[in-house]
Amino acid sequence: MAKPRKQTYTMDMYLKKIADKDIRNDADVQRQFVWNSEQINGLIMTVLTEDYIPPVILGEEDNSQLWIVDGGQRSGAFRKFRYGNYKISPAIENSIVRFSSKMRDEHGEVVTDGDGNLIWEDSEFDIKNKTYEQLPEELKKRFDEYQIETAIHENCDAHRISQLIKRYNNHTSMNTSQKAFTYIDNFARDIRRITERSFFIENSDFNEKEKTKGVPERVVVETVMCMFHLENWKKQTKSICSYLNKNATKDEFGKLSDNLRRLEKIIKDDTKYIFNSKNSFIFLTLFDRFTNLGVKDAKFAKFLIDFERKLRFIKVEGELFDEVDKGKGTKDKSVITAKLNLLENLMNAYFGVKDSPCIEHIETDYSRMQVETFISENVGVDIEQLHDDIDFYSETLDDLQDKTIKVGSKLLSENNRLSLLAMIAYSYKEDKDLDDWLAEYARTNNTFFYDQKKNYIHMKKDFEKYMKQKITLF
Repeated sequence: MAKPRKQTYTMDMYLKKIADKDIRNDADVQRQFVWNSEQINGLIMTVLTEDYIPPVILGEEDNSQLWIVDGGQRSGAFRKFRYGNYKISPAIENSIVRFSSKMRDEHGEVVTDGDGNLIWEDSEFDIKNKTYEQLPEELKKRFDEYQIETAIHENCDAHRISQLIKRYNNHTSMNTSQKAFTYIDNFARDIRRITERSFFIENSDFNEKEKTKGVPERVVVETVMCMFHLENWKKQTKSICSYLNKNATKDEFGKLSDNLRRLEKIIKDDTKYIFNSKNSFIFLTLFDRFTNLGVKDAKFAKFLIDFERKLRFIKVEGELFDEVDKGKGTKDKSVITAKLNLLENLMNAYFGVKDSPCIEHIETDYSRMQVETFISENVGVDIEQLHDDIDFYSETLDDLQDKTIKVGSKLLSENNRLSLLAMIAYSYKEDKDLDDWLAEYARTNNTFFYDQKKNYIHMKKDFEKYMKQKITLF
């Protein structure tokens, strides 16, 4: 194979080629932009002081399309400063840039000597808190004319570009998920499209740091592996990617994409936190199994709500969902299989599927355990004490509701009872009366947070505020 050819561009030309997509910075297996301000500051300072930057490595397809193989982060930083209004942070060290500038008079006019020659003077500029547009013209010109060296590998295809990215990034700080992604070039574009769905933006609980670290991509490959190839489950993400690259099909990724489309219509704020970096692939696989039950999708969302409130406290064949992975690796095949089987049994019982091992248990025994655990964890009451007091708390709440909350109020919903019981427990623990406060609260509130922990905290804060105001009045 021919040696890479060398090509040098000015910064201005290089960035315009990226903008025009002559050079692309979004190869299927390329990671997202992850540099922080310290890294960007250092790179921009390097350019403005005309120091050396290693060549950018490009891969060229036969149709002349160029792809960035190594240098994607640098290229993203260049664009961010030149066109993204990026401001150099004040934390940068040695922020003074020295340069020669044309001498100007008090009116800003260029000064010349008696022979008409320009007079040059030494100048310096502090780039702290400055954007490109705030630079002196001389430094703008220095930035735009900086020489970007490239080395271009010819006759590349998507597979070859993936290999080159893997090779050149062996020495970089790619994390495990990002590195593993380079082993699934056959489906990298499909995966990227899936992670761009609104599910990963609006209907799940991934923070921005997780997104830049490639967590959604990891979740996609884990889900496809779990949905279609569970018998060959691999613990390491790299091994999953290698396996799927050889054994998966586009239809499998298409099925996941279709499932996400359906979930986007039903997953709201009250359930999206279930789809997090740890458990998303488990619940996405569960939804795939749910689609075979012939039940409307909206009822799956209701199942998730009830799972969080009570079903997760149910033992299925002697095990709780939250205890399956205790003392074990969370990605062990045995753990994944056990979690899925437990959830599927709960789901089948919930929807009345025959032969579930826990139908009777769900119908008769879950409520007390769930309530006691919730109050113990959030109010700080000893759970052994709750065994004796919970019936009394429930009777107290029934009497209090009858006196303070109008019939028809949404606050009387069974979905809100958990947090109200917690308020009763809190009132006895603190020896404070809730009657007047609850009457006022019910008068001004007719809704509640489905997340009962959030709702309890909200009511507790409102009660404390009410009590302070009452003390002030007297």
